[in-house]
Amino acid sequence: MMQRAAQFINSLVNNMAVTPARRSSLHDLGSWADRTPLHEAAFQACLNAHPHCARLLLEAGAQVDVRTIHGSTPLCHACSSGSLECVKLLLKYGAKINPSLTALTTSPLHEACTQGNPELVRLLIASGANLEAYDVHFGPPLHIACAKAQVECVKELLLAGADVNSSKFHVTALHHAARLEAPDLIELLVEFGANTRPLDNSGLKPSDYSQPASPSCLCLKSYESNPLSLQQLCRITVRRALGTSASTDIGLLDISHIIKSYLQFH
Repeated sequence: MMQRAAQFINSLVNNMAVTPARRSSLHDLGSWADRTPLHEAAFQACLNAHPHCARLLLEAGAQVDVRTIHGSTPLCHACSSGSLECVKLLLKYGAKINPSLTALTTSPLHEACTQGNPELVRLLIASGANLEAYDVHFGPPLHIACAKAQVECVKELLLAGADVNSSKFHVTALHHAARLEAPDLIELLVEFGANTRPLDNSGLKPSDYSQPASPSCLCLKSYESNPLSLQQLCRITVRRALGTSASTDIGLLDISHIIKSYLQFH
């Protein structure tokens, strides 16, 4: 099927007789009503994870950051489809890792977290993705990763320096984890310094959203009653001081391998 799709796109490009003047039509945003079969092919190539088709379009001069009527870019669609190959291709052609967001769009990093693809999340972070990009529905990427119970993505974000206590209308990542009854996610957030007692707009703390006597509730109540050890607090303090470069800078410190591993959550 992918071969047929590539052949179809190839024929579309060739049929346009791509002169410099006509090549510009591959770049033009135009109105939604002016969409051609080639526009639709470009849209579907990334949304359906067809890297070969995307490459043909890009080689023919297609605009790498062209937006849909809702404001989404090909990179957003590639992340939504979970296509690592498409994402690498788009980044190679200069796709914006942090496109401006609208009320109807989320960032590529939000999309990767929603899909639960930690490898894709790592690539986007390494390429300069904004860890605190703000989506009007969920807030920063950490929130959507927690709301979707994507534990590995949450860990990648936290290791990269995402703010564990970021909030949207006073709702934190820990509130999302408590709603999901996810003790493993709760433990991960608290280990990275999540405040267990923040109040949302309803005056409720995370433990108020968990079922009484459930593992999540017991976990949260335990953290509320027992402060973290001095050793854990020191790790949190060091990582906060180093910020988003913590994982890299810790590896350069002249300290024992054991301490480095602890600081890096290995």
